[in-house]
Amino acid sequence: MKRTMRIMLMMLLVATLAVSLFAAGKSEEAKPARKVINLWSFTDEVPKMIEKYKALHPEFDYEVKTTIIATTDGAYQPALDQALAGGGDNAPDMYCAEAAFVLKYTQGDAAHFAAPYKDLGINVDAKLKEADIAPYTVDIGTNGSGDLVGLGYQATGGAFIYRRSIAKAVWGTDDPAFVTSKVGPGWDKFFAAAEDLARKGYPIISGDGDIWHAIEGSSPQGWIVDDKLFIDPTREAFLDIAKMMLEKGYTNDTQDWTDAWFADMKDAGARKAFGFFGPAWLINYVMAGNSGGDKPGEGTYGDWAVCEPPVGFFWGGTWVLANNKSPVKEAVGKIIEWITLDSSNTGLQYYWANGTLDGPGGTKDTVASGTVMQKSDGTLPFLGGQNMFDVFVPAGAFATGKNKTQYDETINIYWRDQVRNYSAGLKTKAQAIADFKRMVADNLALDV
Repeated sequence: MKRTMRIMLMMLLVATLAVSLFAAGKSEEAKPARKVINLWSFTDEVPKMIEKYKALHPEFDYEVKTTIIATTDGAYQPALDQALAGGGDNAPDMYCAEAAFVLKYTQGDAAHFAAPYKDLGINVDAKLKEADIAPYTVDIGTNGSGDLVGLGYQATGGAFIYRRSIAKAVWGTDDPAFVTSKVGPGWDKFFAAAEDLARKGYPIISGDGDIWHAIEGSSPQGWIVDDKLFIDPTREAFLDIAKMMLEKGYTNDTQDWTDAWFADMKDAGARKAFGFFGPAWLINYVMAGNSGGDKPGEGTYGDWAVCEPPVGFFWGGTWVLANNKSPVKEAVGKIIEWITLDSSNTGLQYYWANGTLDGPGGTKDTVASGTVMQKSDGTLPFLGGQNMFDVFVPAGAFATGKNKTQYDETINIYWRDQVRNYSAGLKTKAQAIADFKRMVADNLALDV
């Protein structure tokens, strides 16, 4: 009797367990797949791109929830880090990082959150080759295991942007090929050109910041080597270069992003500055609006051209990443591939390069894909009708991303402050270097 009851109890338990498992399975089966993508960005640029993607692909039935936090006062990174670490349904599925701090998310402290592009359903090797992506963007977007986890859509390789009328006044021609041969390759030729210009009363650049991005970007080593602060000789030489250029009148002694710097873009400074170092975004979003006009003949608008710089460098850019714990990786992968690796005429980069993302007549910009720029129209009235892609395609190939660290944004601020103190005669070189090292040690807890 007792044995029969034990058997009946066992059968009841098994039946109950089976019902529970069946119910759980039905519940899991009934639970709909998430149809929401959480996007984090620091501008509305990528969110607007995704609006275009959805308009072009009505079958893409995902809602995109966007969180935008400006990088002002360093607010974006801590918020993003917390959201990534928190996980759950509100964690970012897709997020953006700019050049100043992208290495933290691709190779540094937060790299473990980033999903390899190959895990998003992207045929990485084939797409990279097909799109002819600028190598420096791939270097920066590749993690320590050799997997690509981030790419940008802009190409931010730098050129030398110069005044046509000043080139004619000093050398008799404004031809980009000729000016290229005068200002480079190498800094010796650039300083010889600076002397030619100074004799005629023109500074070759507006301020020391204009040359710093090229010097920083071309240095063989970055700020951190073997987990210690390292001052590459190329970067250390900037101390004496900045001082020499100030003393010889090769600059107007402005600081970038100040009123005096903007004034030099429209001849409102003490002397007419010959040029600036920068990528296409500097032309489109900074210089054009500060040129004193909006069509050729007004202010300096139309009196500019671009040529190859003395050394290769890049400045800025935005990389797009996916969360490796996202439950909607495949959907995120479709968007990321369209933004970063689609070189067709309906990919984001073709619209971006030709200024047609929001219809004809928009701002043309350089893009990560050399394939796209080769088949696009890069002529700009601001550049006197020059096709900027002729210069910026090779500029992307010259640039390197192997000398960047996740601490660059902060360290560069400390370094440039000390350089200006030294060039102004307020400190000795030894004092400037010592104070720089102290700032890094005190604020970043790095071995100096």
